[in-house]
Amino acid sequence: MLASHGFGALWYILSIQREDSCWRKACRQNGHDPASLYCGSNVFGNNTFLQNACPTNGTDDIDPIFGIFLPALQNVSQSTNFFEKLFYCFWWGLQNLSSLGQNMKTSTDTSENLFAVFVSISGLVLFALLIGNVQTYLQSASVRIEEMRVKRRDTEQWMAHRLLPENLKERIMRHEQYRWQETRGVDEEGLLTNLPKDLRREIKRHLCLSLLMKVPMFREGDPVNEMLFIMRGTLESMTTNGGQTGFFNSNVLKGGDFCGEELLTWALDPTSASNLPGSTRTVKTLSEVETFALRADDLKFVATQFRRLHSKQLQHTFRFYSQQWRTWAACFIQAGWHRYCRKKLEDTLYEKEKRLQAAIVPIVSDGSSSLSLGAALYHSMPHVLLAT
Repeated sequence: MLASHGFGALWYILSIQREDSCWRKACRQNGHDPASLYCGSNVFGNNTFLQNACPTNGTDDIDPIFGIFLPALQNVSQSTNFFEKLFYCFWWGLQNLSSLGQNMKTSTDTSENLFAVFVSISGLVLFALLIGNVQTYLQSASVRIEEMRVKRRDTEQWMAHRLLPENLKERIMRHEQYRWQETRGVDEEGLLTNLPKDLRREIKRHLCLSLLMKVPMFREGDPVNEMLFIMRGTLESMTTNGGQTGFFNSNVLKGGDFCGEELLTWALDPTSASNLPGSTRTVKTLSEVETFALRADDLKFVATQFRRLHSKQLQHTFRFYSQQWRTWAACFIQAGWHRYCRKKLEDTLYEKEKRLQAAIVPIVSDGSSSLSLGAALYHSMPHVLLAT
């Protein structure tokens, strides 16, 4: 298709060039100035003789002047509609490339014949490439179909040998059919395994980036199987403290931060069970992220080999940079501050109540039967504040 467009455009340009050459030759033979042929020229002359010298209304089977360029001059050279010229030239290129130039009727002009030979050879080469590509595709498809057929036959023989029930056989065959429709017989896992790490990372980033932007990498409460050290990108880390009502904490992780620190605490504990720890936070990506991952087995191995990791100083440093430990510390500080404020308020109200009682005692000793309305309200205020 692209070659047809290119050859059609070249054919139209050569047609205009052939007509211009014919006009110039006729002007020189009749003693006219060729400048009168062009717009913007100050030279004017009678150019009617060009219709006889360079006719474009010939009816001969092979035009001796314009040859294969005559259809362009007769049909679209004088048209002002761009799309008419575009599709007519495209059709000419497609027609002659697909027929290998057999429909072209050339004159004796050397350049015209060279152009016709080029079109014919190009059509032959493109046709050969098309046939080769189709043959390669058919061979590849036939090989994969044959592999699928052999695998299907072996599966059926194995199921018959093991006397599997019919419903289980149907599920197995449906699974094989689904895998064939999704992969067309290509072993994607084996293909990715043979590629270098940087290519595998780029492929996974291309295939899974949109998914990672929507689905959290960790969900609060799920088992943590790896600890991630962020190399670049941003993530959002949040927690509800195990689903506690009214509790929510979130912060942004950037390059140099880490998440999944529950796994390190689990690995450093010599009495920890084989079950993986639960995640205390939910982490989701905010942009394209590149991380270094330490899996549970690797981290457990490092913790058992290097005793220095069990030092109190290192653990305190780790807790200082841990987002979860920071959240816990902030919660303890806030809880302590609330307790302090509440105790201070209680002490203040208790002192006011003692002063009020001390002011009421002389009034009662004088035999007063009742308190004034203002004293009664003032006496009730501490109890209301304590209740709130």
